[in-house]
Amino acid sequence: MLKSKKAEVIEKLASSLENSTAVVVCDYKGLTVANLEDLRKSAKAKDTSVQVVKNTLAKIALEKAGMTGLELKDTNIFVWSNDVIAASKVASDFAKGNDKFSVKAGYLDKVPADAAKIAAFAKLPGREELLGMLASVWMGPIRNFTIGLDALKRQKEEA
Repeated sequence: MLKSKKAEVIEKLASSLENSTAVVVCDYKGLTVANLEDLRKSAKAKDTSVQVVKNTLAKIALEKAGMTGLELKDTNIFVWSNDVIAASKVASDFAKGNDKFSVKAGYLDKVPADAAKIAAFAKLPGREELLGMLASVWMGPIRNFTIGLDALKRQKEEA
């Protein structure tokens, strides 16, 4: 790869990583192209990016994005997103279905995180689920008020 092409890849990756809140580094050694395409499809559905990058180029891009403290070894695939839970879920869910794919480490809010922390974030409910829970909590008092009014109405009709 030419130096100009390497510089272009680094700049593109650095700007993308700089705007993300979660970067998950995974081992993909032994996966087929079809498996990687499945990973990319599931990531795209959750507005998450997936890319295989050489370790030296990735290290430079991560440093430019303000993320340091991880040592990159062997084969790595990077999963990143603006949603910490989405990136963690994509990587962890895919790892459950493929024994040759594993989560190594990553960055959550630009702070280094180990595989256990990423797995913990993957267990949290997603953004849509959390919004649904919040809406349900907000609607609770209104629901109880209407149930009370309905009970009062029935009581008055019976009397």
